[in-house]
Amino acid sequence: MQFNEMPFEDAIPVDGYGPGMFRIGGKVHEGPVFLCGERVLPWGGLADTETVMEARGRVDFVIVGTGAEMTHLPAAFRAVFDAAGIGLEPMASATAARTYNVLASEGRRVAVALLPV
Repeated sequence: MQFNEMPFEDAIPVDGYGPGMFRIGGKVHEGPVFLCGERVLPWGGLADTETVMEARGRVDFVIVGTGAEMTHLPAAFRAVFDAAGIGLEPMASATAARTYNVLASEGRRVAVALLPV
């Protein structure tokens, strides 16, 4: 099987994850993180809409990694993004990281908010 390197021109990839952490662009980040383009920010979780709203105008949708398993997003969290015209896609965090990497490597206007596993 041949593996191909994915190009990341305007984004930093999620390299890996583990209990309570993510490795993004070769650096370890503890706790929840928000990744948009070349910015990695600490994220306060599903109660923190402000950090994720940093992506307004730069992305079409945000993938939300909800931890070890996919869960529904709280209505209040979703309402903020609906009002701003930003789509949300909840997934388990491992799936969210992989999906973000593929879409970002394609140059798509996407960000990811990740809760640790």
